[in-house]
Amino acid sequence: MTTDTGEPTLTIDELAARAGTTVRTVRFYGTKGLLPPPVIGARRVGHYGPEHLARLALIEELQHQGMTLAAIERYVGQLPPDLGAHDLAIHRAVVASWAPEGTETLDRRDLERRAGRALTEEDVERLVAMDVVRVDGDAYRVDAGLLRLGVGLLDVPLSQEAILAARTVLIEHSRAAAHELSRVFREEVSQRAAQDVKSLSAHMQPLVLQALLTAFQRSLREELQQWLGASQVGGSS
Repeated sequence: MTTDTGEPTLTIDELAARAGTTVRTVRFYGTKGLLPPPVIGARRVGHYGPEHLARLALIEELQHQGMTLAAIERYVGQLPPDLGAHDLAIHRAVVASWAPEGTETLDRRDLERRAGRALTEEDVERLVAMDVVRVDGDAYRVDAGLLRLGVGLLDVPLSQEAILAARTVLIEHSRAAAHELSRVFREEVSQRAAQDVKSLSAHMQPLVLQALLTAFQRSLREELQQWLGASQVGGSS
């Protein structure tokens, strides 16, 4: 069975395994309204899609931020009910960016549990090349905020060289944007009290990050449309 977009659906056991959680937890979230109900197929088997997996990743990130279940319910309850996996991933990226940078030391079993899938040696080598994972003897130093992103890139049909080149572009341009934004904010708050500056910074960070994500998403969509349009024109000539 597949979704409307042609993607294969997951049983509840497969969903729990991919999300690195338990079937009991998935069902609990369903009773709390944190997950939409599955599509019931033949033999009354529930089928889950990418949006369920994305919602579980968002819930996990909210938990990592220290939010209580009640606070998570309020947060998720404010989201549009028809958000797709892509938009949910953007929400999670914004939430993850609020957390201070940090790494965890995991063994191979915990690394795969956090990744939500089994990892081959080639997968680990690619994660190391992306600077998401660092090998430390028999353990792995993991950037928790980047792990799911890195794991997602394992299935992208791009060469390792292209992924690393894209990472370099993103880092260089994000640093340039951060520098220019800092300059604008410094000029704005230069005459304010230190406490006001701290308060402004705390409020602005999530807003600026969301604005950057939205602007980048729109720009990338426009670039892809132009590229695909040019390709179609070239192919028809």
